[in-house]
Amino acid sequence: MNTRELTCIGCPLGCTVTVTMENGEVTAVTGNTCPKGDAYARKEVTNPTRIVTSTVRVTGGVAPMVNVKTASDIPKDKIFDCVEAIKDIVVAAPVKIGDVVLSDVAGTGVDMVAARNIAVK
Repeated sequence: MNTRELTCIGCPLGCTVTVTMENGEVTAVTGNTCPKGDAYARKEVTNPTRIVTSTVRVTGGVAPMVNVKTASDIPKDKIFDCVEAIKDIVVAAPVKIGDVVLSDVAGTGVDMVAARNIAVK
């Protein structure tokens, strides 16, 4: 039997959650105050994912960079591949929130999208 202690990020309470695993399967989750804690803990120990945020360069805009993020969470082990994939991306203004900056980033099936509007200079 194996246990892991996590701080839940499912809601603002930040519960200390203990996950018990046996043979790679979750057998118990304790310490969570709400159902989000149980779901978060199970996912975190079996298939951790993250939303990736960064910036890319903009040409012809009122700002030289635009904030970007993955449209949904990606496998945690793909974060560095994602960052590597966008490091040389340059977009032209105007940029609107939700514009796809890079489709299927790092083979995840998830798009990298603009998280800010950038007007033309």
